[in-house]
Amino acid sequence: MQKVDVAVIGAGTAGLNARSEVARCGGSVLLIEHGPYGTTCARVGCMPSKLLVAAAERAQAVRDAGVFGVHAAGGLEIDGRAVMARVQKERDRFANGMVRSTEALPEDQRLRGHARFVGPTSLEVEGERIEANAVVIAAGSSPWLPPPFDDHADRVLTSDTIFELEDLPESLAVIGTGVIALELGQAMAQLGVEVAFFNPFDDLGPFSDPDLMEAARATLGAGLELHLGAEMQGVEATGPGLRLTWRTADGERHARRFAAVLVAAGRRPNLAGLGLEATGLRLDDKGRPGWNRRTTQCGDLPIFMAGDIAGGTGLLHEAADEGRIAGANALLYPAVEAHNRRAPLAIAFTDPQMAIVGQRFADLDQGEVAIGAVSFANQGRATVMAKNEGLVRLYARRGCGTFLGAEMLGPQVEHMAHLLAWSCQQELSVPRMLEMPFYHPVLEEGLRTALRALAKELDMVSTRRCEDAAEQPCS
Repeated sequence: MQKVDVAVIGAGTAGLNARSEVARCGGSVLLIEHGPYGTTCARVGCMPSKLLVAAAERAQAVRDAGVFGVHAAGGLEIDGRAVMARVQKERDRFANGMVRSTEALPEDQRLRGHARFVGPTSLEVEGERIEANAVVIAAGSSPWLPPPFDDHADRVLTSDTIFELEDLPESLAVIGTGVIALELGQAMAQLGVEVAFFNPFDDLGPFSDPDLMEAARATLGAGLELHLGAEMQGVEATGPGLRLTWRTADGERHARRFAAVLVAAGRRPNLAGLGLEATGLRLDDKGRPGWNRRTTQCGDLPIFMAGDIAGGTGLLHEAADEGRIAGANALLYPAVEAHNRRAPLAIAFTDPQMAIVGQRFADLDQGEVAIGAVSFANQGRATVMAKNEGLVRLYARRGCGTFLGAEMLGPQVEHMAHLLAWSCQQELSVPRMLEMPFYHPVLEEGLRTALRALAKELDMVSTRRCEDAAEQPCS
């Protein structure tokens, strides 16, 4: 039997950060992992997906070059095997780096095996008993296969397996239209794969603002085959591929064979097999305990959750923060501390990109909020780049003018989203944001246009300095 201050279940981003925080604060810690080392981000998430997106961006840039009078001699040729070989090579480099850093941890701080609760803070790992003062659960999440695809688990791709392809498929059905589905599916389409998206609902991307939803459907729908509101009725194996049968929103029945099917309909927390019923925690009908986002504590017990398993945003920077908070509070228990979390920031690397900053439209009190918007259809720098499509909507509180959040669709909004997240976290007012410098010609001038519209909606135009109203042509 081992006794430690804190046992950490899971050696991903959240678990590694929890372990580091406990060790930094002088506590004894044991990191338990039953699967491969290397984080979800490095092995099957952020990094391999962005490698695929990067290849797709190059292909699309060649395709779009004609508008500038630039023509590729001989046309565009995509070597699918070379694309996937680079994805795997660089993916392995990222993942192996994480494996090496984990294996470099002291051996007495690591244990391989499946952890299962046998008491509030007692664990059993492959027959060995672990007694801890507190436990951090950071066991991650796994792709979910909805019916009827759960009967074909060995034939469909998920975000965990798609990067093992040796070559690009001839055709691909993507089940889902969330961020992961859109990033991977659009990248495949830009690389020359015949791609069709299916969703029984009308959702597209992360948006909750009706205007952004409409803009996304119009913009992405112009280049992608989208079947929204489609009911999947059958899946049949046909040689190496699958034949799908579906009914459209207007009742028409269709069938088609695809060389490959990617199911990207969401991920589920890895709660099964943890034995949470032995902890005394109150669990909901899905087996999940209550969880405090600011303390990461489950109920009032010395049990903490961090990362994807907590059912939050599923983002690396959030998982890292939660791991640190969980590690600190596990060691402090029962004197846990509530932490002020960073301003929400989520980005989708689609074309055009999508982002959510701060409060979503759906979470706002509409009676107390003013909205400013900008379309990128005629924005100067976007037009120069031939990327002039998209919409940004900014939200602020009436009366004080405090910036609350934004939903964004447009060129390179990953960068603008950071500026807005910093403003949101500092609780800047719209007039204060307009005091910041805006260079010309840049995409960020579009933000200034939206901020000026927001200041007008807030009736705060008169509070601005005269230079904050200065006009720059073609912005």
